[in-house]
Amino acid sequence: MRGAPVSDDGCGCFPTGRHYAGISHLLKVEIRGLVDGIPADTPWREVPIALIDVETTGRDASIERVVELGVVVGRGGEVIASKNWLVNPGIPIPDEARAVHGISDADVADKPRFEAIVAELLEVLRGAVPAAYNAPFDRAFVTAELGRAKADVSSAPAFAKGVEWIDPLIWARDIQSDAKSRALGDVAARLGVELTNAHRASDDAKAALDVMYRLGNDPRVPATYGAFVQEQRRLSQAQADARRHWRH
Repeated sequence: MRGAPVSDDGCGCFPTGRHYAGISHLLKVEIRGLVDGIPADTPWREVPIALIDVETTGRDASIERVVELGVVVGRGGEVIASKNWLVNPGIPIPDEARAVHGISDADVADKPRFEAIVAELLEVLRGAVPAAYNAPFDRAFVTAELGRAKADVSSAPAFAKGVEWIDPLIWARDIQSDAKSRALGDVAARLGVELTNAHRASDDAKAALDVMYRLGNDPRVPATYGAFVQEQRRLSQAQADARRHWRH
């Protein structure tokens, strides 16, 4: 993880793209959450983005397990790598979970345990900016499984302290704010993104990556990696504040 200085290169705009004339010579912001080795002024579309999706036995990462993991890596709007694993969770798959993703105990009985796929997983994530749709969920499960496997994750930016995961859901909440549902399938449909096999890991990952690229066409989405991360952090905090206000 890195904090990187970024300026607006004289455009008179904040790194988010919001205009404020006459202060460009003063503006230099330290941006947290960037992947080491990727300059803040790199267009985010040009960086490798690893979209991660998990299917699980339940919702609590501390006690439930991953049964399927998909990673789709994109750059410049194109898929450059894709990997999918069915995983034996070592515990029964509850009926409620099977009703969502369709994966049964029989489907994973002869599949590897999570620790057996760690090396392949870390290799496909190497050098890429991590991403997930509703990132806290997927991040929590993958991190918990890696912890149980006592894996050395130093090669993967996804698990470096403080690295920001790109989350298309945060952008969908902002850009499609009038929509009633922000479920991946509904957001994808509004954007014309195909999702033919919902709740299977690699299909969801591919659709979520396409959703992020489509959402990125909106002028509210900053062009550079550093500004993108900074604005996503701002949106995430604003959305969390709004939810707290609504609850009270």
